[in-house]
Amino acid sequence: MSSILARILFFPSLAYNVMMEKISSRQWYNHVDNHVILGALPLRYKTRELVEQEKVNAIVSLNEDYEVRYLTNQPEEWKKLGVENIRFSVVDMFEAPPQEMLLEGVEFMNNTVSKGGVVYVHCKAGRSRSAALVACYLMKKHGWTPVQAILHLKSVRPHILLPPNKVEALDTFYKNEVLCNST
Repeated sequence: MSSILARILFFPSLAYNVMMEKISSRQWYNHVDNHVILGALPLRYKTRELVEQEKVNAIVSLNEDYEVRYLTNQPEEWKKLGVENIRFSVVDMFEAPPQEMLLEGVEFMNNTVSKGGVVYVHCKAGRSRSAALVACYLMKKHGWTPVQAILHLKSVRPHILLPPNKVEALDTFYKNEVLCNST
């Protein structure tokens, strides 16, 4: 049922995101650090900007197939541009990325960053699913708590939205991947 509702709300909520970028201070994407950008769907018209100006050479998507099928470059198109990509299918609004996805996503991001690359992490709006993954990246990189990671994200992208299920996923990641590996 949640997947059906997410599909029904996809285009109206995407239109809302586009409108908010135009009429408010919201930006389509924001730099989290020198190597990570958190943002909304990398729509086709943003491709040149992301690859040439922002030097993005890796993409992490936390979208279901229908969300990226027509509006964004497909994996083979990204590859032709020299952009590595990975996609995790996570239902919008209702699901938190599972721990295995968070761990794999953080590893992918760390591999890109360790080579000096720039990774663009997105979901539909760059507010929730992708923000959860980027928070995990920050916790792992800096040894931060979930609260510290969330506060940093809010400082660079004030409209992030992490509901209880996403915060719970961050807490689990922190306990399993940050605390356990810091000793």
